[in-house]
Amino acid sequence: MNTQTMQAIRWTGPGELALDTVRVPSPEPGWVLVKVNRVGICGSDLAIWHGEHARAQPGVIIGHEFAGVVADAPGSTALAVGTHVAIRPLIACHDRGTTPPCRPCASGNSHVCARLGLYGVDEPGGLAQYVQVRADAAHPVHSNVPDDLAVLAEPLAVAVHAVIRSGLRPGDTVAVFGAGPIGLLTALVARHRGAHQVVLVEPNAWRRRTAEQRGFTVLPAGPEAPRQVRGLTGGDGADIVFDSAGHSSVALQVTDAARIQGTVVVAGVHKRPPAVDLRGINFAEQRLIGTRVYAREDFLAAIALLEKDELGLSALPTTTFPLSRSEAAFEAAGQGEGSVKILIDPNHDGS
Repeated sequence: MNTQTMQAIRWTGPGELALDTVRVPSPEPGWVLVKVNRVGICGSDLAIWHGEHARAQPGVIIGHEFAGVVADAPGSTALAVGTHVAIRPLIACHDRGTTPPCRPCASGNSHVCARLGLYGVDEPGGLAQYVQVRADAAHPVHSNVPDDLAVLAEPLAVAVHAVIRSGLRPGDTVAVFGAGPIGLLTALVARHRGAHQVVLVEPNAWRRRTAEQRGFTVLPAGPEAPRQVRGLTGGDGADIVFDSAGHSSVALQVTDAARIQGTVVVAGVHKRPPAVDLRGINFAEQRLIGTRVYAREDFLAAIALLEKDELGLSALPTTTFPLSRSEAAFEAAGQGEGSVKILIDPNHDGS
């Protein structure tokens, strides 16, 4: 049994993170030990920090966006020690050996498992020097891909899945409400897949400038945004509108910004059920599509995009904190300015 210790961050209660010394896991066959090189902070991590996550329990090692290097892989022939990996952090009921599996898992749609869990919420996550994960959750990434880029596989997979679910066709016009990490990545993926015009709607001035620097048309958020989107699309509205904000003020606007027989994709997770103009969807015969995380194929597609840097993500501004400054990292992530993504390096002391 491994008796070595490591540093990890536990969430101990609303607004509280504790740097703790814990035992390095000893993986059994079918699992791998990963030395964590980067962890990304996302909105659900902030929700945990604030005590607003439905499942997270005090004491959990948080962090579900992470990448690193395989340090131990007992019995594995697919993952050699030293392999660079990005972690697909979803835990479906079939991963736990549940018999019989739920209908989504049985039909090959385990990303919408009826009992879906997550590393960093339901099992120890990436905010530690080492973490053990099921071997099939660790996906190889070319060693030439920088850690700051490899860690984006998880949020990029969310964007890939949302765009695929939208049914986007080359030449479509797209509006994305919310230019945070998921919104910006969704806009980049949509353009890469052939969207003719992509408009981003965002209240934060820094995020608007960042999106403009990537060549997007950007509008300030507000009650006039749907009318402005229609003005930019010949008066019709966008073919596809993504709600990447997950905010109640957006839920009533996205249907107004979509054209007749257009598509609205809900990619952002709302903290509580919002008001939606279902009558408008009736009269305009719009499609309303939900998305939840991503399928395995989306995650692999995201890695392929990163390996070739086809979206130019290496140029996005990020800031990396050491594990000992995790609270400062969470505070920076909550501000939403200065960096598209706040990262933590668990194996660097910051000196």
